[in-house]
Amino acid sequence: MRLEGKTAIVIGAGQGPGTGMGNGRATALRFAQEGARIMAVDRDLALAEDTAAMITQAGGECFAFKADVTRETDMEVMIATAAKRWDRIDILHYNVGVSIGGGDAPLLEITEGAFDRIVAINLRGAVMACKHVIPVMRAQRSGAIVMISSLAALEKYPYVAYKATKAALIAFTKQVAIQNAEYGIRANVILPGLMDTPMAVDTRARAAGKPRAEIAAARDARVPLRRKMGTAWDVANAALFLASDEAGFITGAELLVDGGGALNTG
Repeated sequence: MRLEGKTAIVIGAGQGPGTGMGNGRATALRFAQEGARIMAVDRDLALAEDTAAMITQAGGECFAFKADVTRETDMEVMIATAAKRWDRIDILHYNVGVSIGGGDAPLLEITEGAFDRIVAINLRGAVMACKHVIPVMRAQRSGAIVMISSLAALEKYPYVAYKATKAALIAFTKQVAIQNAEYGIRANVILPGLMDTPMAVDTRARAAGKPRAEIAAARDARVPLRRKMGTAWDVANAALFLASDEAGFITGAELLVDGGGALNTG
């Protein structure tokens, strides 16, 4: 019960179509298993409600909330709703991101619309969520913010907007960490590598018109550790550590959850 008595907003707690579990849903479940009260946020309320139902059926406490991260007003209302319901917000977890599904492409093929869409989801949404949660956390003199970036920020990666936004998210998290350390607020970022999730594998299979198993096998082969992708639970467990008091003296850190993938970058 490492999060007993704590409250947590998990943005991106639903998941897209495909096989297995997504990072956001797994993190919401993991936080609840450790005693946190959860606000499961997704732009598709039905998906958030599915996550909330899984948590409540297992004996946890969770409510679903619809919000679009590309709208600052949604982020403002989300934070206000959580603060009113709980009187405090202990954890903000931002697990929203898009690449191919948002029209991402190599530099010479990227469109203005796709670039702006991905920036709004991957980066601007995180900025606006923090803009509205920081005053609450400053007032209570505590809080843990956990962002999800990607190994793509460090490695050779072909798609422009995803790489740029995930690299920027690391810099932004460090900025939040140093500017709010005096208030007892911690901010850290996780860099997942190749993960076996619906967004990572099924989206690519649909885009390439190939069987999921073929895409998964090719990704497995690129992972140094056991030649096997990680799962959503690997990300969820890392997020749990950073959100918990066990990481109470850790802020501004980049935590690789990549099976050694970054070692291939030198």
